[in-house]
Amino acid sequence: MKLLCILDSVEFSLAPTPAIARRAAALLAQQGHTVHFLELYDGETVPPEQPGCGRTLLPFADERVMNRVLEFGNPGGTPVPLRLLKLCAHPAAALAAVRQIALKKPRRISAAKKAIEALDRQYHFDAAVAVAAPYAGSFALAAADFGGKKASWQMDPYAANHSYSAPGAFEREKELLNALDAVFIAPAMTQYYAPGAPLEGYAAKAHVLDFPSLVPPPPAPRVQKEGGRLRCVFVGSLYPALRTPHYALELFSALNDPNLELVFVGGGWENYPANLLEPYRKILGDRLIVTGPLPAARAAEEVAKADVLLSLGNGVDNQVPSKIFEYFAAGRPVLHLAKLKNDPCRPYFDRWPLALTLLESEGTGPEVLARLSAFLAEKGRSRLPFEEAARLFESNTPQAAARCLEETLGG
Repeated sequence: MKLLCILDSVEFSLAPTPAIARRAAALLAQQGHTVHFLELYDGETVPPEQPGCGRTLLPFADERVMNRVLEFGNPGGTPVPLRLLKLCAHPAAALAAVRQIALKKPRRISAAKKAIEALDRQYHFDAAVAVAAPYAGSFALAAADFGGKKASWQMDPYAANHSYSAPGAFEREKELLNALDAVFIAPAMTQYYAPGAPLEGYAAKAHVLDFPSLVPPPPAPRVQKEGGRLRCVFVGSLYPALRTPHYALELFSALNDPNLELVFVGGGWENYPANLLEPYRKILGDRLIVTGPLPAARAAEEVAKADVLLSLGNGVDNQVPSKIFEYFAAGRPVLHLAKLKNDPCRPYFDRWPLALTLLESEGTGPEVLARLSAFLAEKGRSRLPFEEAARLFESNTPQAAARCLEETLGG
């Protein structure tokens, strides 16, 4: 099979979805298939190469600058008129904004479409798969004159995404699906293809493909743990409503165990009041540690120092953070704090022997604190080998994803 894989890291150069897809597609190359990557990137951070795979780089420095100056359209921050005034100092970025916001014709889609067609004329691919989100590559592939099968690998939903208002909503997504031969969806997205759901007419095109982000962890760096405290660590980004730290702060403050540390690694604190942590610091003191964003190597050190890993549930029922499979790969106990009763992460944690799930709605009463304390005492320093994680979550390995891609697109 000759496969074109379209990846998009323009908004976020370290986004997990392109990295996840690269690993799976690279396995196909190792098995003798021809794999070529079309990398839409920010013109600054060049994506990593994969041995045995070809690639074409398509830079979008104009959109990188546009996103930075317009602050990704986030509410708050710099007043919008001032953002637009700053944008005038960057002509290429200003033009990109006009095309994307005013004309509804982003350059990323039109440029990617041309690149897809040019590469197909050169290599005559059997199939192409565009990885989303973002969805520019999928819409470009849908519109392209392409001789092989067309597929979209939707690791995040389009119309059903609660993080933003998708242009055209389900009608636009139906247009996309009409142009595709197949769509790969996460288990949490099957609800939209069920009878009576908006996309029920496309169920025959949908193939469930779980997040293939379970890979052996990198060699743990040698780290010195300070004292004998049990260290509970969250690694990831926080958001205003989607993923928040409040319940964890309240829970650990209520427990107030002198032998327990709570560590937050990652960004997003700018989404909250500057004094958010003050009442919790008064209780926890130096047992509350907030590092802010760290380079990948430093973040890996924090995971290596963790006794227990902390998972913060999303406020939506159709997205699973790929980070949880990195937690399982590390073999650590995991405390999952769920916002929703129907949190899509819960079936995974139910399978993990070293996990405790607590619902925010349960609060911080004596019964909840007793369960938490017992979990930390009994399993807080336990470990499981990667082989056990791979057995429990085989469908989340790159090998499983490679098989699914081959079976669906290679026939």
